[in-house]
Amino acid sequence: MDLLRNSSLIAATVTTGLMAGLYYAYACSVMPGLRATDDRTFVASMQSINRAILNGWFFLVFIGALLLTGLAVAAQFGAGARPALPWIIAAFLLYGLTIVVTGAVNVPLNDGLVAAGDPDRAVDLAAVRARFEATWVRWNLVRTAGSLAAFGCLTWALVLEGRGGS
Repeated sequence: MDLLRNSSLIAATVTTGLMAGLYYAYACSVMPGLRATDDRTFVASMQSINRAILNGWFFLVFIGALLLTGLAVAAQFGAGARPALPWIIAAFLLYGLTIVVTGAVNVPLNDGLVAAGDPDRAVDLAAVRARFEATWVRWNLVRTAGSLAAFGCLTWALVLEGRGGS
């Protein structure tokens, strides 16, 4: 049981950290970089990025972080007093928030960019961008904060587990 408890906690921490890093990269480089571009470049770039990110490696980590954190929660039960458990539960809830935000806000906004069609033929790219950019950036900051907080909780849970649960 120690192997499952420790390995699931490590895997949850790694995958959550990867997602926190992805959201952070958008927050501090991708979106600020695209902010300086014209409307056509912005829309075309985001459409391309959104197509590229839909791959198995991304989904493995995006969903895996939640599933592995859930497994880490389950592995804590039946092991006596587990001081790491509240931290892992907090991480599960915080990372779950990022999935909800992604599905409720960011994905529909991405779909709106797809619906705009080919940027070379789309009408009023400024309006397409205006409906997307500020809201997407704001909610990506929520995802960044939520996943970073989840990563911090899991890191602290690892420290507690390393101390023998004390």
